[in-house]
Amino acid sequence: MSPSPAAMRSDPLETWPQRYRDMLADHQLDAGQILDESLDIPDLNRPAIFSLAQALENPDLLRQQIAEDYPGAAGQDTVARLSVLQLNLMLSVLFPLTLQLFRHGASPLPEPERIFLATMDKEKPRDYRWFLAPGGKIGGVPDFVDETAAQLEDWYRVFRQPLGVSPGAFWSNAALALGAPFSAVWNRAGATDVCDMADEWLREFNCPAHRHMEWLPAGEGPGKVAIPQRRGCCLDFRLPGGRYCGTCGVHRKKRLAARELIRDSRNTL
Repeated sequence: MSPSPAAMRSDPLETWPQRYRDMLADHQLDAGQILDESLDIPDLNRPAIFSLAQALENPDLLRQQIAEDYPGAAGQDTVARLSVLQLNLMLSVLFPLTLQLFRHGASPLPEPERIFLATMDKEKPRDYRWFLAPGGKIGGVPDFVDETAAQLEDWYRVFRQPLGVSPGAFWSNAALALGAPFSAVWNRAGATDVCDMADEWLREFNCPAHRHMEWLPAGEGPGKVAIPQRRGCCLDFRLPGGRYCGTCGVHRKKRLAARELIRDSRNTL
């Protein structure tokens, strides 16, 4: 039997929560307090429609739900809504799970049989819709990293084909969620330290997520912040009331150019 990816790593994954705490302590920040403030696991209190496992087995369930929730949606509009629904899955489930992992050193694993899509709140259609039912498996950092990467690969195959969500949208949505602990301090800790650690964390996952997100320091002086910069777009801007997110790939060239301009100006001093 071949060793698992976790067993083959030279750096112990269990050290990540402590490394994160140490990095924030260097900037006079309490990681426990910040993670507790950021952990907002929604209590949807709405009926579940079907599980993610059922949707992966029968992707037409997701198409049919889009048609029911948004009568008249068709073609690229349907693809955009599926892309945003996948973003909602990442932010509803993987985002809080990653925060829990860094807070406690362990977290529930993202088992598709325990992930459910809830009915849409007609008054708040952009609210969280997916939730992870309690009672599932709990894993430490190595288990979470390996199981999440494997699950994402399985989910991608369905969201890409036959649902049509682009690789850039799917994987940048996933990377945004997995970077949750760093998003919590994007404008509070040292931008370069946050960016370097966030990029390193994403590379721990044996999947393409890290190739679709790059954390970039933006600004100068006290106003310098850490920005998760997508190599892709979730397509929210195509929907009524939608917009370009602050992490959207449309901003990438401008931010990279600004970073190079700052570097060039420093080199000429």
